Amino acid sequence: MYIPHGGGPCFFMDDPNGTWTGMAQFLRELPATLPMRPRAILVVSGHWETPGFMLTASPRPRLLFDYYGFPPHTYQLRYDAPGAPQLAQRAAELLRKAGFSAALDTQRGLDHGVFVPLKVMYPEADIPVVELSLERGLDAEPHLAAGRALAPLRDEGVLLLSAGMSFHNLRALGDPRASIPSQQFDAWLGQAVSLSGDARIAQLLRWEEAPAARICHPRAEHLLPLMVAAGASEMPGKRIFNEEVLETRISGFRFE
Repeated sequence: MYIPHGGGPCFFMDDPNGTWTGMAQFLRELPATLPMRPRAILVVSGHWETPGFMLTASPRPRLLFDYYGFPPHTYQLRYDAPGAPQLAQRAAELLRKAGFSAALDTQRGLDHGVFVPLKVMYPEADIPVVELSLERGLDAEPHLAAGRALAPLRDEGVLLLSAGMSFHNLRALGDPRASIPSQQFDAWLGQAVSLSGDARIAQLLRWEEAPAARICHPRAEHLLPLMVAAGASEMPGKRIFNEEVLETRISGFRFE
């Protein structure tokens, strides 16, 4: 699945205007839609870029509070989910078999693109979590291929969760002028995701040619997690979340 992770620690702050209410409800209800409880979760975050791919391999990953200017209590959040070093090693082996560089990082913690949505989805923090980085070149093709390489994990009870935002232009959030461009890109993205196999890959490889693509994503880091999720399935994707947030259209997608 490709899910929106919100803005910083938004789900754990006062929200008098209900900006994040719908997204929080979506995340909270998502586990009940799965066919089974995951034995582990592999999360691709838009907040970790490395040369090649890397995976967290600490048995007890700490949290990285990689957001700025928020209330003090948001820097004291806890999410004590265990790590899964064996899963990290298995994922690295699959990526290497596909020709990628893949290494383990036993020191890095989980960034807010991981622990914030998971704290809503699985507040008990009792499912092991591994985080996968983005490849620093930020090209679509290796991320689609990485998803294809990691697909066997799905049959092993691992939830492949990609966390980003389908619109991510911080300068445009809340600007009414961003509404129509975000709708244009969102419509294109929904159409591309609804394709299957090679047809979907062909569309996603050319995402920069989509309407308003670079208005919605000046950098690709919050879109590329979608590529990993899309690459891990041959089946048509479907939209599972769609809402206007801060004048922009935000979507989430699922790949059976």
